[in-house]
Amino acid sequence: METLEQITPDVCSEPAAAAPSAPQAGLAIAFLLSQYPAVSHTFLLHEVLGLRARGFRVETASINRPDRTLHRLPAQEAAEAGATHYIKDGKPVRALWLAFITGLLRPSAVLRGLAAIIRLPNLTLRQRSRWLFYLIEALLIGRWMRARSLHHLHVHFGGAVASVGYLTSIAWKIPFSLTIHGPEELLNVDAYQLRDKLLQASFVFCISDFCRSQLCQLTPSSQWSKFSVIRLGVDPTRLTPPQPTRQATSPLQVVCTGRLVAAKGHHILLEAIKLLHDRGIPLHTTLIGDGPERTSLENFVRLRGLQKSVTFTSALSHAETLTHVRGADIFVLASFAEGIPVALMEAMAFGVPCVSTTIAGIPELITTGQDGLLVPPANAVALAAAIESLARDSALRAFLGHSARGRILSEYNLPLNHELLAKSFQARLTPCRPCSLSASPAKEQTA
Repeated sequence: METLEQITPDVCSEPAAAAPSAPQAGLAIAFLLSQYPAVSHTFLLHEVLGLRARGFRVETASINRPDRTLHRLPAQEAAEAGATHYIKDGKPVRALWLAFITGLLRPSAVLRGLAAIIRLPNLTLRQRSRWLFYLIEALLIGRWMRARSLHHLHVHFGGAVASVGYLTSIAWKIPFSLTIHGPEELLNVDAYQLRDKLLQASFVFCISDFCRSQLCQLTPSSQWSKFSVIRLGVDPTRLTPPQPTRQATSPLQVVCTGRLVAAKGHHILLEAIKLLHDRGIPLHTTLIGDGPERTSLENFVRLRGLQKSVTFTSALSHAETLTHVRGADIFVLASFAEGIPVALMEAMAFGVPCVSTTIAGIPELITTGQDGLLVPPANAVALAAAIESLARDSALRAFLGHSARGRILSEYNLPLNHELLAKSFQARLTPCRPCSLSASPAKEQTA
């Protein structure tokens, strides 16, 4: 068994990313996102940039403005914000006017969109009213795509933003595709009309085998061939482990990143930390993130006398977060619901031993005892035992951390997975060609 001192992060010994493949000339994609850029979805930025580096013309549209003001965005994100088309740009009167004009010029698009809303089953009057707003946004998206000569629409996630994509596809008669992550859309299939979106989509990328299995159970087997697994990842050349001379701190540093929401299992983590505190195991836990559960979590810490053992940082920039993760001795994510968390991938790339739960796609990322430890969800006793085993065994920490980085290099390596994504898009898309999207308004009205 290797120790941390024996492991040297030699980038030259790691598998190199495949040379970017050049797509066929004319392949252009519109990405429709809920909020872009966003600190919690940096993988979307990486994906857009990765496809562009491989020769695709990718243009971005976002329903909402960025989650930070322009002067707070890093230079790369600020550049993306400047080039992104925003539907909710703070000028609702102008947006409504543009939608009205578009409707006059493209009445059949409006009628197709309205018919699609009427066909959706089991919607309340309030829900159908919400879908009318989605239709307005869909008209604006189609108008923008036509002006930019974009002939394919891709959407991440299956919620409201996919509702806009779904209507855009039907109203403007253009193909669209999805990347499904989970867990929200998989837990709210009927509320999100996910089946209808899957049937309308030309193809669907799933971030895990678990995710694909859930889509298969929602649809006829005739649809399954259009579901393919394209994993997310991180760039291991940018996330190098600490120097091998680094010594573990006392107390050991436990780090958890993620929004402070019930699904992330922070209360279970704090219960486990309390158990370890009572056993006299020296740990300090840092919770990075913010959210509606913060007050409840802070009250728990105060009432259990853990103020000196737990720190809340609030939300941090991605760079600041990575600094904390890289300096951790143990990374913990006690989630109840996930896709496959990028936060785990980042910690593993740093060679930080991870403890997480046996839910959704996480067991595809971590094989317990081999490149991390997994415990049942909502089980504070099991979680405490896993953390304790790492706290008491530096050799185990070193072994799991080294194996975890190897796992990232082989299967969750972002440049390699971007290459797979580019090839998948190239195989499914044909070069831009005249279609109903580029038809003149006069022809549209007489169709």
